[in-house]
Amino acid sequence: MRSILANDYPRELIEIIVVDNGSTDESAAVARDGGAIVLRCDSGSVAELRNRGARAALGSIIAFVDSDHEIDSLWISTAVAILANPAIAATGAAYLAEPSANWVQLQYDRLRDRPATRQDVNWLGSGNFAVKRLPFESVGGFNPRLTACEDVDLCNRLLGAGHRIVADPGLRSVHFGDPRTLKALFLGELWRGRDNLRVTFSGPRTLRHFRSALIPVTVLALLAGGLLALLIGYPGLALGCSLLSVAPAFLKASHMLQRRRRQDNSVPSPVRSVMVAGRRAIEALAVAVVFDMARALALLARGSHRARRSA
Repeated sequence: MRSILANDYPRELIEIIVVDNGSTDESAAVARDGGAIVLRCDSGSVAELRNRGARAALGSIIAFVDSDHEIDSLWISTAVAILANPAIAATGAAYLAEPSANWVQLQYDRLRDRPATRQDVNWLGSGNFAVKRLPFESVGGFNPRLTACEDVDLCNRLLGAGHRIVADPGLRSVHFGDPRTLKALFLGELWRGRDNLRVTFSGPRTLRHFRSALIPVTVLALLAGGLLALLIGYPGLALGCSLLSVAPAFLKASHMLQRRRRQDNSVPSPVRSVMVAGRRAIEALAVAVVFDMARALALLARGSHRARRSA
């Protein structure tokens, strides 16, 4: 909340509403001391909690900033300027990894598509998201029946209603909740992938949009095929299916490394360069494989938010 109050924007025009989902620390007291309205909601999906906060808000623009985020000092003024365009309904940007991120978090951050300039997008994460009240309410807000992917679903419905969604690099938001271990990454994506198919097929009918659903379906089918081949005595076929199941992860890791190279301005020695490149390739592949496997298994197993948080 400190980063919201530090924004270069008239304080009297900022209304802060904190939805307290059963916290057991001093979060609510700290929020009240900072001038926030605190709503105690011990139950409900993430989507429903966001809707409760939105219903209590009075402004014509509703911004969602998760509790483990810090936003830039010009975040509010940038969002207001973008949403002054009548054709644009929502704006935001991909999250940034925390400054002290470890290798898992740094590689996980490479999965994010972060445009260098303002551009139209199909989806934005709801932890760093501003939307005009009228379009938000006209499409029914977040779907409270969804456990995860509520932001993808909302963006699908905004686009379907003819609205524009714009990402802007000026809406910087540091996320302190990225997974620090491969276990935490696995449990997090197992939870996030629960509603992936349901939400994806309710959106635009494009191959790029369907990719997030097609990859886990393909990976799961190859894993199942490999297990079946092994059980009936075809180890070669089982090995082939296993290798094919990680092919999307190899492609994903390649894209992650390309993004890393574009951002790396250092010039290490040739020997160190080879060693660093090899280590980064292994790290990127490990994160990509765990990500894809979790999203595939999410089609069968129902990950929980509690398990994700505990990891």
